[in-house]
Amino acid sequence: MIRYQYGKEAFSSFQEGIRLEWALTNGIGGYAGSSLIGAHNRTHQGYLIASLHPPTERYLVFSKLNETLTVFTPEGLSVYPLETSQHKKDGITHYTEGQRFLTDFSYDGSVHYTYDAGDITLKKHICLKHGENVCAVGYEIENRGPEASLSLVPLFNFREHSTLCRPEDLNFHTSLLGISLCLIPQSRPDTAILFQTSEGTFGENPQIYDTDMQLQTEVELETDGLDCHYCPVTVNITLPAHTNKRVSVICSVLPRDAAWRDITEETAFSLLKERDNYTRSLYEAAGYSDDFANRLVLAADQLLCHRSSTGMKTVLAGLPWFTDWGRDTMIAFTGLTLATGRKKDAEEILLTFSRYIRHGIVPNMFPDDNTPPLYNTADASLWYFYAVWQYLAYSDTPESYTFIEKNIYPHLKEIISAYENGTDFSIYMAEDALIHAGSGLDQITWMDVRVGDWVATPRHGKPVEINALWYNALRVMEALASRFEASGTGEDAALSYRTLAERAKASFLEKFWWEEKGCLYDVVDGDEPDDHVRPNQIYAVSLPFTMLSRAQEEKIVALVEKELYVGVGLRSLSRDHADYHGIYCGALPKRDAAYHQGTAWGFLLGGFLSAYAKVHGHSPECTRRLLALLAPVKAHLSGGGCIGSISEIFDGDAPHTPRGCYAQAWSVGEVLRAYVQDVLPYLDAVKE
Repeated sequence: MIRYQYGKEAFSSFQEGIRLEWALTNGIGGYAGSSLIGAHNRTHQGYLIASLHPPTERYLVFSKLNETLTVFTPEGLSVYPLETSQHKKDGITHYTEGQRFLTDFSYDGSVHYTYDAGDITLKKHICLKHGENVCAVGYEIENRGPEASLSLVPLFNFREHSTLCRPEDLNFHTSLLGISLCLIPQSRPDTAILFQTSEGTFGENPQIYDTDMQLQTEVELETDGLDCHYCPVTVNITLPAHTNKRVSVICSVLPRDAAWRDITEETAFSLLKERDNYTRSLYEAAGYSDDFANRLVLAADQLLCHRSSTGMKTVLAGLPWFTDWGRDTMIAFTGLTLATGRKKDAEEILLTFSRYIRHGIVPNMFPDDNTPPLYNTADASLWYFYAVWQYLAYSDTPESYTFIEKNIYPHLKEIISAYENGTDFSIYMAEDALIHAGSGLDQITWMDVRVGDWVATPRHGKPVEINALWYNALRVMEALASRFEASGTGEDAALSYRTLAERAKASFLEKFWWEEKGCLYDVVDGDEPDDHVRPNQIYAVSLPFTMLSRAQEEKIVALVEKELYVGVGLRSLSRDHADYHGIYCGALPKRDAAYHQGTAWGFLLGGFLSAYAKVHGHSPECTRRLLALLAPVKAHLSGGGCIGSISEIFDGDAPHTPRGCYAQAWSVGEVLRAYVQDVLPYLDAVKE
């Protein structure tokens, strides 16, 4: 089992302790998260953010439990508050520093805190039940001294996970039955929050609202970052002298009419065991004995989930706020599903997105509010061909080819026809057989920031990665047509795709190669090519089917390493350009200006590593270099952002602080794919 473990040196101060975060997911779009020390620092944190329409409609319902230990001695009471939070009241920020009693934190698919206070050791375990909106918190308490008590104050909420709230927003109908509490949000009367403990007495909490919790990450985004919670009860539990005790807490989100009849017989400890078994099954399915690969297998699982509208698997583009995006899914697909031994999930994802293709375009995104998908993307459809090709490479069986022929191949033909003849968002094949995309205010490549009428990275015309993907798609279709089409017809269809690919290749080599710089232009359109040095060109080297000479590929890889590689990703723009922004922080307009103008992206590392391995021939020296290039990512898994995962983005400037989503699907997927394809098979030669 993979375990990330931290002692006191990792949280010697409050400010240091909140920088490392953890996240848990439940496989249906719900999640949990907090910091290493247990203090929340963003709106997207709590013990249960439930997905009411998987994977969308996500609401914070159970924020946390604040614990206090009280020891009864002949000299009087000794009180140990374990709560760790940041507050702001009357303009002054102050801290409740329960981390002073924290001695150990670990993450292994569940979360574990250990506190020592007086003669008491309290271990707190947190997990989510897979497939349901259920959070379990289990306490193991060893009291080596006199009689004591444990009080628990549960903090509830019912707000959309990206927002903040005030007391007037929190309105519940509350009822008690023994040691169970049921809350019905007035804004969602068909939904119940059921809170159950294994023992204790429920007393009314005189301070019913926690009104001044301050979330530091939100403050850094130039908001007040103030949140509040509803806490109607305190649970009091007796700890007899010199005894050990286990206490179970379970919080569930259920339909209102099921709340009281579904009081569970499960305990937090049975759910923790269930979660442990589930995590072990992930490693068994993947089949790796390599530590780094297994760490990424665990990270990958967090980003796969069920979509209720199709009844099949999909990919969460990033935690904590993204739902499923077409482009991100197809790029992350190989690493998250095929490299982890999850073939059925891979098939479901291909089917899910095939159902939503419109006018030859794979959806760009499924909005979090469950509205219809958006289609403003030129590359998601082309990455779909890459995903299909990888699927067949991992599962080269008659059954797999039959699955593609029956369910996917007709959609691939539809996409090629739409791009060739023209479709939405000014996507069409020009006379030179290259793909033109975008016009006006459209932003349809992955560099897609637009605020009102301001387009941060206009790339209208013929973007380099779109045309590298177009050529790759045509070659994929050539191979599939020769296999799937009837005799004679298949040869004609394959020849048609091959001829079109050769035309695109000739035009690409003529128009994109920048001889003076020894790399590719980013966009060509008219007489003035775009000479921003960007990472998009790496895909003209790393894709399965490519157009360049080996000498050209070597030059591109060398330039990208020199100007864009930062250890945890590739910069989106060279530092030498006047538009370069090296820090991604502040209010949204400031961040948008930097998002694709120097900010480094983790997912780009996958294409770069594969391109590097390709041009250096997978030699032992190459493998050693790839391991060195991956070393910052290995350090990031345990020392930056979200424990055990890879962030979306990083500052372009050192020390390359992680930003954006703290766990990103294509960052995890692409690093895992590149590692198992381009490093892991060659490690024995390095060891020799």
